[in-house]
Amino acid sequence: MNPEITLRKAEIEDRYIIWGIIQQSIERRRQDGSTQWQNGYPNLGTVESDIAKGFGYVLTVDGEIAVFAALILNDEPAYSTIEGAWLSDGEFVVVHRIAVDEKFAGQGMVKKLFDHIEDFTRSHEIQSVKVDTNYDNIAMLKILEGKGYSYCGEVLLKDGMRKAFEKIII
Repeated sequence: MNPEITLRKAEIEDRYIIWGIIQQSIERRRQDGSTQWQNGYPNLGTVESDIAKGFGYVLTVDGEIAVFAALILNDEPAYSTIEGAWLSDGEFVVVHRIAVDEKFAGQGMVKKLFDHIEDFTRSHEIQSVKVDTNYDNIAMLKILEGKGYSYCGEVLLKDGMRKAFEKIII
């Protein structure tokens, strides 16, 4: 039987589960030799802030949290300056802070997450999805390429330059 996979807003009660998942991701990035997420960000406060602002979302598998992501509408100051060019200048969903529980790693959960994010974007009649990642986050770069995201250039975030991508949804 296929598991039920849903995207829902994170609740404050989810914060410690989410933080545990993010800590796993921080450690995985460290083991991969990446500089991403190695300077105390994101942290539990980041998770609590995402939830309080309504940005925090979780992908659940049969009710269990498998993936966390922050979905932010039209608001990423770093994206106003890009070395390159975005595909569009309409409304957009920004995807930040994606973290997968180790228990669900290697099961295509981030691809499923992007399917749900694209459905969410379409249902809210938002033009595109924008996302950035570290140049050395090979797994995410492969996923974005596979999901049809276009490389648009580089953006400067507080912890360095990131590769920026966009996909037109409507």
